[in-house]
Amino acid sequence: MADKFCPEKRSQIMANIKGRNTAPERLVKSCLRRLKRKYRSNVQTLEGKPDILLVEQKKLIFVHGCFWHGHNGCQRATRPKTNREFWEKKITGNIERDKRCIRSLRQDGWSVLVVWQCQTKDINLLQKRLSRFIMR
Repeated sequence: MADKFCPEKRSQIMANIKGRNTAPERLVKSCLRRLKRKYRSNVQTLEGKPDILLVEQKKLIFVHGCFWHGHNGCQRATRPKTNREFWEKKITGNIERDKRCIRSLRQDGWSVLVVWQCQTKDINLLQKRLSRFIMR
């Protein structure tokens, strides 16, 4: 099936996709505030630019979009049917980069949690997961 948008329009649509302060990130931050935790957002100085750094602990949180980061088995992570080679290379590259960054950060002594976009739908479950991560 051909893309219903011309290449220029598709490019514009893709360029407008936000990379910071997304709805899932805002939900995670809301839970952290309820748990009375101080955090910094979009830490540019650390590898992988973590979405959230917990100030009082050596803990990082990445909030990954299921599509862009290739959440295995998730309905949202379905690859587009057009331009398959490009998307396969793009998403696979993102997955490999994420693994490298997380491995490196853990070797440097950081505790790392990945929260997937689909895991932010149940706010109570999300808050419990964040609480467990903070307490360990």
